[in-house]
Amino acid sequence: MIPTLPLGTGGPELPALGLGCMGMSEFYGETDDEQSLAVLRRAYELGVRMFDTADMYGNGHNEELLASFLKGGGHDTFIATKFGIRKAPGEYARTIDNSADYIRDACEASLRRLGIERIDLYYVHRAEAGRRIEDTMATLADLVQAGKIARIGLSEVSADTLRRAHAVHPVAAVQSEYSLTTRDMEAEVLPTCRELGIAFVAYSPLGRGLLSGIFDPGALSKSDFRRNLPRFTGSGIEENLGRLDTLRTIADRREAAPAQVALAWVLAKGVFAIPGTKRLSYLEQNIAATSLRLSVDEIEELDRAYAPGSFIGERYTAEGMKGVDA
Repeated sequence: MIPTLPLGTGGPELPALGLGCMGMSEFYGETDDEQSLAVLRRAYELGVRMFDTADMYGNGHNEELLASFLKGGGHDTFIATKFGIRKAPGEYARTIDNSADYIRDACEASLRRLGIERIDLYYVHRAEAGRRIEDTMATLADLVQAGKIARIGLSEVSADTLRRAHAVHPVAAVQSEYSLTTRDMEAEVLPTCRELGIAFVAYSPLGRGLLSGIFDPGALSKSDFRRNLPRFTGSGIEENLGRLDTLRTIADRREAAPAQVALAWVLAKGVFAIPGTKRLSYLEQNIAATSLRLSVDEIEELDRAYAPGSFIGERYTAEGMKGVDA
């Protein structure tokens, strides 16, 4: 049984482990819809309820894939999708758009692709520089009033932006990258979420595979975007992989995979985690990690070994950093 958490103040209780679906459509090499659908169905069978997507993942393909899965049932499935990043098919270059017209059009397009009448959680994927977050929230509040979306979320925002947004309309959740490799959120955003009663959703809780213990940079396909990420290139990747001794030691002690220990650490922080995978074996390994209870001493050992800034290299290219910490 996956432990549950409330999605914000007064929000529904949901299993703390969700599923990030991005890689099923783009960014992590070749994709296979039938294999992905098998993973989606198995995730639901094992108790996963939060399925995370975005309109820009595969330029709509990911939402359409989820629609195929949803046709098979699962009335209590919780769908989170996002808007705000615009890019051409097959391209990494992007622009950030939070204009009112675009928000309304993007919402309608996501509803059509997903085949649903209301989005459970609608995230601002990235906040647009130069546009007041208050105006963006006002448009989203109108969509809540119209019954198009149930809850509003923000992704990769600063604590100040979060406070300003929450003053206009309650924010249910903040989604940001968070793992042993990326702990920036602990300084201000996580404390602000806890103060305001806002759920925190950690994406890439396994450091995009870096914390798996089996990551092989030489095995990345040509279409895998990690080939260009500073943290995964040059001498940086070798240095980062060389920092995993503590993680491996604890994993060996607990007879677990390093990825399971890394995921258990994130969940021990009282947040949601949405690791992504296209493989059944990794899905089942991740779900098994929800039964791994790290001791206080083990958590402190990991905290010390992987203090903020321990891993070198930016987590995105300059293009990918657009809208981060907005």
